[in-house]
Amino acid sequence: MNDKPRILIFTGDGKGKTTAAMGMALRASSHGMRIKVVQFLKSDTGSGEIAALQNLPGVEFVRRGLGFVPKRRDDPRFEEHQHVAAEGLALAREAILSDDYDLVVLDEICGAIAAGLLEEEEVAELLRRAPARLRLALTGRHATETLIELADTVTEMRCVKHGLQQGRTAQSGVEF
Repeated sequence: MNDKPRILIFTGDGKGKTTAAMGMALRASSHGMRIKVVQFLKSDTGSGEIAALQNLPGVEFVRRGLGFVPKRRDDPRFEEHQHVAAEGLALAREAILSDDYDLVVLDEICGAIAAGLLEEEEVAELLRRAPARLRLALTGRHATETLIELADTVTEMRCVKHGLQQGRTAQSGVEF
């Protein structure tokens, strides 16, 4: 059973996907592991979990996102988003195929695929090539069936109720 990498996916429309993956990084750091986090889509620099991660031993964090992706692919900004996502995937590939990390987190990569910024098969092939000793965590809405098939653990976060829908404003320590 341990001849393949451990692949976990946190997906769905509910809150907590990134936080769950960052919790894995926290746990791995406490075990002296080497961690690489590549964040796609997001551009917010005020995230509490990212600030905390950057102070943990063994954690390298890189953001490759520009924020909200234009819906229309003919929007001139769409190509820029694709370019930045491709940079992120190249960094992820380098980390996964190196022997430098024990855990690689690909935050919001499922969303990057769903938005058309990355090709699903290119990501799937990278996961297939990952060494057996590696742990991988992927997050984002709309995880594809192919990625789900490759994973051994998939958790779907489902929004039952959210304070923002009731007019609450985002708060530090909760939403960021």
